[in-house]
Amino acid sequence: MDGRITDIHCPQCGAPADFDIIRQMYLCSHCGGQVEIGAAVKEFRGFRKIRADHLEKSVKSFRLFRASCSGCGAEIVFEKNEASSDCAFCGRKLVRTEYLSAENMPEGVIPFAVTEDEAKQLLKQWCQDNKGKKEARLLLKKTDALKGFYLPYEMVRGPVHMRVSRMDGLRDYVCEGYIRDEFVNRSAQLDNLLLDGMEPFDTDSLTLFDFGYTAGHRIKISDVAERDLEKRVSAETAKTYTPAVRKVLESKAVDVQTDVHGALRLPVLLPVYYAADGELMAAVNGQTGKVSVRALKDSHYYFLPWWLKAAAATVIFTLTVFGALRLFGMDEAGALLIAGALALFFIIVTLCLYSDTVHNKFAVVSGRKIFTSGGNMFRREFGNLVLRDEILERRTQPPVFFERINGEEKPVILKFATPGRVIRMVLLSAAVLFLPVIIALFLNGFNFKMLNLGGSAVWFCIFVPVIPIYLLKFGIVELHDNPWIYVLNEGGKPKRFRRKKEPADVRNILRTIFRIAIIPPASLAFWFAVLSFCTMCWLTAFGF
Repeated sequence: MDGRITDIHCPQCGAPADFDIIRQMYLCSHCGGQVEIGAAVKEFRGFRKIRADHLEKSVKSFRLFRASCSGCGAEIVFEKNEASSDCAFCGRKLVRTEYLSAENMPEGVIPFAVTEDEAKQLLKQWCQDNKGKKEARLLLKKTDALKGFYLPYEMVRGPVHMRVSRMDGLRDYVCEGYIRDEFVNRSAQLDNLLLDGMEPFDTDSLTLFDFGYTAGHRIKISDVAERDLEKRVSAETAKTYTPAVRKVLESKAVDVQTDVHGALRLPVLLPVYYAADGELMAAVNGQTGKVSVRALKDSHYYFLPWWLKAAAATVIFTLTVFGALRLFGMDEAGALLIAGALALFFIIVTLCLYSDTVHNKFAVVSGRKIFTSGGNMFRREFGNLVLRDEILERRTQPPVFFERINGEEKPVILKFATPGRVIRMVLLSAAVLFLPVIIALFLNGFNFKMLNLGGSAVWFCIFVPVIPIYLLKFGIVELHDNPWIYVLNEGGKPKRFRRKKEPADVRNILRTIFRIAIIPPASLAFWFAVLSFCTMCWLTAFGF
């Protein structure tokens, strides 16, 4: 087939056009022609109308029937005179029903490239390679239950609009992406994670649907409501882009909200070999041969409340310090005293650190693990399946972030915890912590021998716990809510953009300080603090 059925073509020369995330349109690489997103969707709808008319005519030459399962509700399409005694998805009897119209049929298909015998052999090989798993031992006896199906999917290809944020941050970011070929399962009965495990598919083999592909294979009918399908499409798209967003925002705790209204969507059939026996489920990709097996039992994941995390971290830290002090020869009483004092300081720090996740409650979440045969795929050479060296991966373009600059949305590169910003924050914290010492050195002419750190003991007692708390509570938030922004110029080189800051109202600041200094009772506290600080600097510089 010449090109993909989801290609958007240039109106000038007819060549496939690629999507430009920055310009938000399809551009022809041959003649420079442009296709707006709306025009691309309109073209694709016209193509789908032509295909629907074609299917309506060709369906008359095929006698297809539907079998409905009274147990799980699955509906399977059969050819004339074909029968099945059991539902492959739950094991119950199937009931043959009326003739199937073309309205329920898809518009695209990836044909089977792996035979049923080869799929069974691949499943057996996975079982032999994973003998230690109970699932492998049970499946080895049930590989004959593996049956081929064309399963219903929604293929999504096009621009993705995203609003993303860090869960511990205070602002949202807008970014754009483009998914090449995202397949969303349209079957309500099947385990979505199991099917995800055997993906991806190679869309180079995607072709227009024809009833000839159904020969020897059953077809599972889509039974997901349109509203639920929309949610699945959004969730799958967000899942696809989450790793890239995490990398940019430098955090695993991110929230990704997607909008794919401008994407092209096509109902397709994908080749899958499926076997189910109660809780035991396995699937083999009918194109690539990748094996996916669902665990028999749930795995439990525990989420702890924020205060319990802080307490646990403090206990671990305290025990570690106590053990280290004892290891280096300190007596038990002394080690316990120092570890206890540090624990008091550390509990304050950890409580501040985890307080950004106060929404986390104690909870136990269950889920099934999915075991797979890896990322490699098979290809056919001289009639035999051969393992490819390359790994087939999902095709997505990296997200492009946008910021409003001078009234326009412009593509930017965001940088958060850069080495320079982190070093500057650490140096400023050190300067604050040792401010009396620095002033004292200027007073005594940098005479380090005369320096008496005991004169700044009160200052250290205040700022040793305050500075780490500030860094954890406000410093990190400052880094991630006010990133450095780099705008791409015409040559593609990033240039730092600095927002204009409002000039400080020096007059108002001086007026406020003057009022505090002369109006009691605030003036009493102000001059006491000034006098105390000057005394500390003098004592640190010249001693008692």
